[in-house]
Amino acid sequence: MSGRYKAYPEYKDSGVELLGDIPSHWTVDKFRYLFSLGRGLGITKANLQDSGIPCVNYGEIHSKYGFEVSPDTHPLRCVSELYLESSPNSLLSNGDCVFADTSEDIEGAGNFTQLTSDQALFAGYHTVIARPKGENDARFLAYVFDSPAYRTQIRLAVKGVKVFSITQEILKNTDLWLAPLPEQKQIARFLDDETGKIDALIEKQQALIALLQEKRQAVISHAVTKGLNPEAPMKDSGVEWLGDVPEHWEVASLKFYAQVIDCKHITAEFIDAGYPLASIGEVKGWHINLEGAKLTSQKFYSALIEGDREPRSGDIIYSRNATVGEAALVPDEHPEFAMGQDVCLIRLGDALYPEFALHVLKSGLISQQLDVSMIGSTFKRINVDDIRCFTFTLPPLDEQRDLVAELNEITVRYDSLIDNALQASDLLQERRTALISAAVTGNIDVRDFAPEALEKGEE
Repeated sequence: MSGRYKAYPEYKDSGVELLGDIPSHWTVDKFRYLFSLGRGLGITKANLQDSGIPCVNYGEIHSKYGFEVSPDTHPLRCVSELYLESSPNSLLSNGDCVFADTSEDIEGAGNFTQLTSDQALFAGYHTVIARPKGENDARFLAYVFDSPAYRTQIRLAVKGVKVFSITQEILKNTDLWLAPLPEQKQIARFLDDETGKIDALIEKQQALIALLQEKRQAVISHAVTKGLNPEAPMKDSGVEWLGDVPEHWEVASLKFYAQVIDCKHITAEFIDAGYPLASIGEVKGWHINLEGAKLTSQKFYSALIEGDREPRSGDIIYSRNATVGEAALVPDEHPEFAMGQDVCLIRLGDALYPEFALHVLKSGLISQQLDVSMIGSTFKRINVDDIRCFTFTLPPLDEQRDLVAELNEITVRYDSLIDNALQASDLLQERRTALISAAVTGNIDVRDFAPEALEKGEE
């Protein structure tokens, strides 16, 4: 930052270990003196509806909407207007901040959002409302909340092991640093302008990533339904939505070429050392990843692999609940493990090459069938019988291997482009964080900042 922006002429020790020096004319105060605190509505998901007054709940804070939320730009579930009379203090005002009081990730501790419109909006379940009081700029304070120095204070104070709780008392005892009010407004104006530019670049990278992923998916879907030879004779597949397939391919239900074996529906005990369990969290890559898997005892392991359920090399573990459609291969070398909950095992016959089958399961051929087979409103799931009835394309085995080799080369190229775009997006996000930190801690002096439009004399 020092190359582009100047520093303040004088600094002093802030007295806050995590903060260090601040400009000599800035002050430090406790959260409790700058904000009044309140609770969100005492409701559950069952109280949410499609019409009424929008409501932001802990799961939608920061992770879904980022730094700010406005019901006119971000669709939210609603609550009844009756809450206007019964819980008026949970109704937000422009500039109010809402903290999620629960996080499953320590890095998410301190997640918040700020209302940036005058529309009616309720704070919902598992939230803490922070309402500015006194003569301070709400936007500046929100940027302070978003700075690494402040978020570290929260992370060091939260309680919990697997679920982290943020109490009002934790917030009250955090330190906030303040520039004079005109300077706060200038810093907020500067950050709105600069982060807006960065956000626009991040959006372009995200759009590029989405386009590359879409094209990658389209290439795979075309390959596993039409093949790679455009001159190959075609025939009617007999499936209306599938259309023509190469003349020498077979089209049939998965059950004729593989066993689909459901997991055992028992609740295993978890221990510190034992046998890994592959559930939906372990099937998100190409191969099963047991690195963070929960562990169970010999007794439960033996019960879970009964009925020929012990995973073997070349088997596919398929998610049938929540993250429906995720699938991963069991690699050649793997420790003994069992299926956990919410997954099933696909054991392929000799007519299916494992990597080709996995490409099909991850392709548009299957996603179209999932769209009509999944059940459930909040948490999607699919029945094992529906998985057995998936329409599958089957080229000859040698052609399956050739298709896999070609698809591996194609996907490597797309994955490289996607990785480059992800890295660019990450660098932009790091730049955004660093800029916020530098501005709100006084490491750079932006008092002379003027937006480009104003510098050019535009209105």
